[in-house]
Amino acid sequence: MSEKPVKATPNPEIEPNDIPRSLKRVSVHGSNLLKRSIMRRLRGSRPNPVSIKSIAKPFVSLTGKLVTQPDTLILAQVRLLRDTTKFCAGLVSSRIRKKPLAVIEPEQGDKRFLDPSWNDAMAFNAIKQAYLLSNRWIIDTIADVRGMDKPTRRKLRFYTSQMTDALAPSNFVLSNPEVLRTTIQTRGMNLLRGIANLLRDLDEGEGPMPFRMSDPDAFVVGENLANTPGNVVFQNELMQLIQYKPTTDTVHRRPLLVIPPWINKYYILDLGEKKSFIRYWVEHGHTVFVISWINPGPELAHKSFEDYMLEGPIAAMDAIEQTTGERELNTVGYCIGGTLLGCTLAWLAAREDDRVKSATFLNSMMDFSDVGDLEVFINEDSVSKLEKAMDKQGYLDGASMATAFNMLRANGLIWSFFINNYLLGRDTAPFDLLYWNADATRMPAAMHSFYLRNMYMHNRLREPGGIELAGTPIDLGKIKVPSYFASAIEDHIAPWVSSYEGSRCLAGPVRFVLGGSGHIAGIINPPDRKKYGYRLNDDSSLEPDAWLAGAEQFEGSWWPDWITWAQKFGGGKVKARKAEEGKLPVIEPAPGTYVQD
Repeated sequence: MSEKPVKATPNPEIEPNDIPRSLKRVSVHGSNLLKRSIMRRLRGSRPNPVSIKSIAKPFVSLTGKLVTQPDTLILAQVRLLRDTTKFCAGLVSSRIRKKPLAVIEPEQGDKRFLDPSWNDAMAFNAIKQAYLLSNRWIIDTIADVRGMDKPTRRKLRFYTSQMTDALAPSNFVLSNPEVLRTTIQTRGMNLLRGIANLLRDLDEGEGPMPFRMSDPDAFVVGENLANTPGNVVFQNELMQLIQYKPTTDTVHRRPLLVIPPWINKYYILDLGEKKSFIRYWVEHGHTVFVISWINPGPELAHKSFEDYMLEGPIAAMDAIEQTTGERELNTVGYCIGGTLLGCTLAWLAAREDDRVKSATFLNSMMDFSDVGDLEVFINEDSVSKLEKAMDKQGYLDGASMATAFNMLRANGLIWSFFINNYLLGRDTAPFDLLYWNADATRMPAAMHSFYLRNMYMHNRLREPGGIELAGTPIDLGKIKVPSYFASAIEDHIAPWVSSYEGSRCLAGPVRFVLGGSGHIAGIINPPDRKKYGYRLNDDSSLEPDAWLAGAEQFEGSWWPDWITWAQKFGGGKVKARKAEEGKLPVIEPAPGTYVQD
């Protein structure tokens, strides 16, 4: 999931064919929507996994607290009066000095008010300042209420921010200077195109927020995405195993098994020639095997987290040994794939199986004590309703997961597209990360229920024997292989502090690296882009704040650091391996068929 909004494209000129073309699109998609609406009513609507009860509870608690805290209400009124006075005085002063009103500034990274008119035009400047002051007053008032636990306060802040973000003046035609200017320049054609875009997205899209985040025609999986040459050499019900073609004469003796997340598709690691982590590994002499997970349907509803371990990394390790003759190997896990890798290593350790010689965890959590704003979706009411929805259809729809992740960064991943697509009437620009982000996958009911309850709700993975897989209690403390953890300081899905705390559950030596940016860009950061930088501190016994304070800052990508670290576990060099020369038959060329669904 990417945090970056799509880049704005130049405003198109008015074309004579715009009106008939847009009206035709409105007619076609409007008719389709009407037919689908009638059919939905006849069939019954699809299950809704959102728990209204879980949203209402924190606001009921807030009301109860405020009733018993008149001093908090008085303080809020005093603060409101103070801010109103500053605002009015600032308006007079700015009119006299002919300078923009600057009582409050947007938070760093807030891109909603970048248009110069938000400062240069007095009316828009006043609207912006009033909105920011009101937003701060609401957040401060919630913070002042006493007696609320941390989860309730977090839910209040999150759901309140969803409402205040939706009501931002940038989301309306008359109060957004760029939209208003475009509407005048195009004589309203932008709004007509926007209506056509909206009906198209409602007709063709999936889930509660079906807007386009990238040009869907700009990318083709297997052509300009997931295009590193390779072959599928093994498959079962849950995954295909891809072996990539070498580009060096010799390779490390120990193969590299990569376990990507199955919440999204594996090609986040293979975003074309310039951004492919897989290609980078291959170019540095690794025999790379990657699991490509299937996009499960209702027929796989029974597949559990245990099945994902046995039919995923365990089956892949056996297949790698069979085709290469090499039992020892190194491993990489990304996001939930890293969580699964930790479980797999503990499972192997309990059996005294030492085939894995190193492990790399990319934005992976094994301690779920602090999951950030995702916590607002993890409670008994929400999970129970989600389970009922999954019981009906056998899986959790990928669009539901995508919506939850997008809500964590609503301004960048929801409202920026609302403005671009529907108010400005523009087409979305090609963006590989956002194309991948929209290519969501489903979650089998049994697996996802286990994952939510045992990891997120009860945090049992960090407890020795807290969970059991394939008859074996899982104890992360038995993992003694050298490990490399790469996290991102702005990650809102797998907060780096939780990733760091999880690394301390392992018994082996750990190298922890903290990259810049977020969940995707912090990991997919090729060296030639020279972006973000990273932090290193060799003392992983420190508390997170102390580790960060003592970390050394480096420029550019952390990928070369990983290459240097991984060389120690390569096991020497051998002649480059080709899938055609292995002991397993080639099934089909990469990227395979599982990723195409």
